[in-house]
Amino acid sequence: MTARALWMAGSVAVTALIIFVWQLVANYSGIAPVFLPGPDRAWNALVAGFSGGDLPRLTYATVERMIYGWALASVAGIVLGAIIGSSQLARDYVAPMLEMVRPVPVSAFMPVVIAFIGLTGKMIMIVIAIGAVWPVLLATVHGVSSVEPRLVEVSKSLRLSRLETIWKIALPNSQPDILAGMRIGLTVALILTVIGEMLTSENGLGYHILMAARAFRSADLFAGVILLGLIGLTSNVILQEIERYMLRWKRR
Repeated sequence: MTARALWMAGSVAVTALIIFVWQLVANYSGIAPVFLPGPDRAWNALVAGFSGGDLPRLTYATVERMIYGWALASVAGIVLGAIIGSSQLARDYVAPMLEMVRPVPVSAFMPVVIAFIGLTGKMIMIVIAIGAVWPVLLATVHGVSSVEPRLVEVSKSLRLSRLETIWKIALPNSQPDILAGMRIGLTVALILTVIGEMLTSENGLGYHILMAARAFRSADLFAGVILLGLIGLTSNVILQEIERYMLRWKRR
């Protein structure tokens, strides 16, 4: 607890220092406020957006898309990863294709998805799923394929079916890898949500930031960026706590 408290205090101190330097640069560097507002103006825009503006509704829309797309990618990644990871034959034939497709940026798939679905909210969900599935999929494949051989022997001695072996042995053993992949996938989901909202003009923080930039409303732009950072931080902290709870058996 002491180490964690010191870490949090250090993080707060570094954040405060960055905000202080930002304020000094905004006040005394000669950069026009239309390009670089100070943290005070960004904070005022954030407060105004929540007290009487559209930021609550836009934030909800962005978080909802991010969670739905990430959940879809997580389920698909775990299921496919368990199937591939539990079969040596599948790994031999599918792994090369996965390594070929994995480095391809998600932006390369966007025109294909747009051609079939159009610039809609469904397109954002599909793009999020395509981009966020890879960390979960590859982590699950690694975790399932690296199960302790003695556990595999135990499953055979108990005459467990392949599905029972995956459910009762492989997936629980792969929890650290899967949860780590899901955390990375959530970050990817947030990034793709913002990009998708900018492309489709769907209501959300991404579109709000784009419109603020076009109208030179720099305070609103920075307020939106700060809000996205808070969403990313909050979601990561929540997943960390879930991971700590689910993996509490490792600390015993």
